[in-house]
Amino acid sequence: MSRLDGKRVAILASHGFEESELLEPLRALREAGAEVEVVSPAGGTIQGMRHFNKGRTVEVDRTLAQADAGDYDALVIPGGLFNPDALRHDDSAIRFTRGFFEAGKPVGAICHGPWVLVDADLAGDRELTSVPNIRRDLENAGAHWVDREVVVDQGLVTSRTPDDLPAFCAKLVEEIGEGRHTGQARSA
Repeated sequence: MSRLDGKRVAILASHGFEESELLEPLRALREAGAEVEVVSPAGGTIQGMRHFNKGRTVEVDRTLAQADAGDYDALVIPGGLFNPDALRHDDSAIRFTRGFFEAGKPVGAICHGPWVLVDADLAGDRELTSVPNIRRDLENAGAHWVDREVVVDQGLVTSRTPDDLPAFCAKLVEEIGEGRHTGQARSA
């Protein structure tokens, strides 16, 4: 596994994130040497979910108002049903997400996380995957949806469900280690 010493990664999340889809990438990225911050529309703590049951809460390191995509080397958007649905309707979250694509920085999204990419107009002409029940939303946005545990398209790493977290985390570390992806901004 490549080392991510000196790399800063933002995990964009709000209340209702799928617990494992935030905590597992957080652990994997930190173990690889990255500095990871949880960024959210509001400060304090955010409530995680284990599917439809409450899970752990997580401290927010920085609010969206305090965060700038330029301060980070990569972005991770965990899924869960509620988290991406709230983020995709938040203009600050959309601007923050676009900033990573405009700079060609790696972005990871799992489960329902790619919904944020749809509302940010970043899914078009991308090969990606997600939880199957948002497949049509992604295809309607111009994405080429495939059913694989992990898909990488010019620095965009996507996966379907918590079962895919080992592959998702490994590819995130790899893509962040590689750095900038010149083709990343093509859909922005």
